[in-house]
Amino acid sequence: MAFDTLGLSEKVLSAVDAAGYKEPTAIQAGAIPQVLERRDILGIAQTGTGKTASFTLPMLTLLEKGRARARMPRTLILEPTRELAAQVEENFEKYGTNHKLNVALLIGGVSFAEQDKKLDRGTDVLIATPGRLLDHFERGKLLLQGVEILVIDEADRMLDMGFIPDIERICKLIPFTRQTLFFSATMPPEIQRLTETFLQNPARIEVAPTSSTAENVTQLLKASPSKDYEKRAALRELLEGAEDLKNAIVFCNRKRDVSTLFRSLERHEYNVGTLHGDMDQRTRMLMLDNFRKGNIKLLVASDVAARGLDIPEVSHVFNYDVPSNAEDYVHRIGRTGRAGRSGTAYTLVTGEDQKYLEAIEALIKMSIDWTGDAIDFEAVAKERKARRKAGKSTKTAASSNDNEADQPKPANSRRRSQQKNRDGNDNRNEEQQDALNTLPISNIPHKSSGKKTRSDKMEPAFGAGVHIPAFLLREPRPKKAS
Repeated sequence: MAFDTLGLSEKVLSAVDAAGYKEPTAIQAGAIPQVLERRDILGIAQTGTGKTASFTLPMLTLLEKGRARARMPRTLILEPTRELAAQVEENFEKYGTNHKLNVALLIGGVSFAEQDKKLDRGTDVLIATPGRLLDHFERGKLLLQGVEILVIDEADRMLDMGFIPDIERICKLIPFTRQTLFFSATMPPEIQRLTETFLQNPARIEVAPTSSTAENVTQLLKASPSKDYEKRAALRELLEGAEDLKNAIVFCNRKRDVSTLFRSLERHEYNVGTLHGDMDQRTRMLMLDNFRKGNIKLLVASDVAARGLDIPEVSHVFNYDVPSNAEDYVHRIGRTGRAGRSGTAYTLVTGEDQKYLEAIEALIKMSIDWTGDAIDFEAVAKERKARRKAGKSTKTAASSNDNEADQPKPANSRRRSQQKNRDGNDNRNEEQQDALNTLPISNIPHKSSGKKTRSDKMEPAFGAGVHIPAFLLREPRPKKAS
């Protein structure tokens, strides 16, 4: 099948031919004719299947008729991350060379003033992240009544990042007569509910998920200790020993590990950059541009930040952590070995990673070779079990010692020690005590506090409680001589 059989306009076909594409992918062949017929689309496809062109190309054809008005975009594309939004903008620039369309990008990290100017000029294609779009809407700078086509891309990632409430709100702000193009790699219950609510009789195009890795990518496992500083040392050893290392992406599971590993590699004088969600847009784009141009050799990133990155020449991928999701492994190593080039993917494995490694090998239907000694997971499990047993017995012994310590000790008669007199006698004899008991309260001898206080001179009034008002403690004034 060729592109010219899909119903695209001559302008679009000319741009596709100039870009060097000859045949459409499965998702493109299924989606493009349905989009041109103005049907809603439910596309289930992974990143890297040509999904972006499956909505970009027909949208360009449909937008050849009509004109944009100020602050009222004709089409809206929602993306979960800034990088994905920027890549969609690049697609429109590449395939829309023969069109005079206004394309605006609304993402964080860019000033509102610049984005307001683009909206005021009128926008044919508005590409945005949900948060920034709603910011403009709430400021009264954007009207959504004129949206004809709504594209929700990477819906499963939207779910992971907590954007679903924003998506629902945006869908309610757009006319129900719109055409909706909905794309997701997976269909969890929340996404299924969303499609049932906002799509009308959609054409379902499903591309089988990628469960195999490229044959031109060499995959290797490396045993690593669990402690962070030892793991970082193991990664540096891999980096030093890697053959033909031109550039590489290092993947971490957590954002905080991205920052820690970046600082560690920088401290060891590696030419390294980082990609994480807290960076402003200008810095992120500059970092990616430097990596593409070869100014940065290593790029430390998380899965979300690197999702959908289009970097054609990456010689190596290093998995600092084994991904907990097996499909993420396929996406990660898919960053290398592109366009027929060879690539290498290393994965650091600790004794706690057995179940994740087994899930990956089950998905790709092959065993991955080890470089160096393999981990004996059975021995690790036995050692872990023995440590737990030892820990329990230690706790039991400690608790029994605590119980002994908690047993009540014989009372050390504080009264006895307090009542010792200066001669060393333990207690007053019974006759002395009886004599004291028969005395009036005012005559019982009191120990002086050593300070000159009024209470030393005059006894407190009986029956007034412990706290005696100061005026009751005053000595009576001597009567004046008459």
